[in-house]
Amino acid sequence: MKRKALALLSGGLDSTLAVKVMLEQGIEVEALNFTSPFCTCTGKNAGCKSEAIRVAEEFGIPIKVMHKGVDYLEVVRAPRHGYGKGMNPCVDCRIFLLRKAKEYMAESGADFVITGEVLGQRPMSQRRYTLRVIERESGLEGLLLRPLSAKHFEPTRPEREGWVDREKLLAIQGRSRKEQMQLAEDLDVKNYPCPAGGCLLTEVSFVSKVRDVFDHSDQLNLRDFRLLKVARHFRVGPRTKVLIGRNEAENELLSHHVQPGEAAIRWLDGSSPLGVLMGTVDDVLLETAAKVLLRYTKAEPGSDCRIKVTVDGSEQMLTVSHTFSETCIEQYRV
Repeated sequence: MKRKALALLSGGLDSTLAVKVMLEQGIEVEALNFTSPFCTCTGKNAGCKSEAIRVAEEFGIPIKVMHKGVDYLEVVRAPRHGYGKGMNPCVDCRIFLLRKAKEYMAESGADFVITGEVLGQRPMSQRRYTLRVIERESGLEGLLLRPLSAKHFEPTRPEREGWVDREKLLAIQGRSRKEQMQLAEDLDVKNYPCPAGGCLLTEVSFVSKVRDVFDHSDQLNLRDFRLLKVARHFRVGPRTKVLIGRNEAENELLSHHVQPGEAAIRWLDGSSPLGVLMGTVDDVLLETAAKVLLRYTKAEPGSDCRIKVTVDGSEQMLTVSHTFSETCIEQYRV
């Protein structure tokens, strides 16, 4: 009887190789990819899923893309197993993904789950003890196979029952990617642009933006986290932030993410980036946001400037004095 594996596929080198190793053994594979606002594998607008989809198409396997929702944001906010060097809840994140994979197993008809995890590669989530915790708390004990490091662990059910040949699995460990790159060459796996993966939550410079959203939100919104990758961010009120585009592409992107009740602002008398007030909007906050916006225009310092304000399709004109210096706006910068 042919067995089926459900693979967590990011599109990176390790998960790609794990899938290829299973396909080489004649195992049927379906890929499962999770999108995240915090992925750094590809560009701002593409996301990790584009690489995973490319790999799935190249291998001729089906793929299901799942979006990490608000429940995932709650994991980031308060992870049971703590953070890494930044705000990365690596252990809790793996448990979250694998629990979702377990839920999907019945629908997909999969017999077991595979990942590209490598023993000792990541200091927080891929230590031997931690990998066991992840397996246990995900509910996948005995059904979670890590093909690249399988020989460092006790045989899983797929190995014990002969669904897969343990002798053809690997014993890779450590942070070096040399063995994976050699394996990729041996298996004719090419075009892997994201060999090490990436998560913005590990970047200390990005963490302040994430904490700012958590600290100033009554209700979490995925949109707010997706936009952390773009524009300039300024906190002008406890429940209000203004985003200012850095180029026309960002202006266009921001214009499509304005939600009901929020305001879009531009300087009327010259070239101007788009500013978007996210959250509470009132006259005082509008004036502060407009003054921040004017620092990114060629408006004459000290002059009175006309600002177009658009809320829910209705437009009004606001006159604001261009009085903010660079020092003034730094107090608001996130």
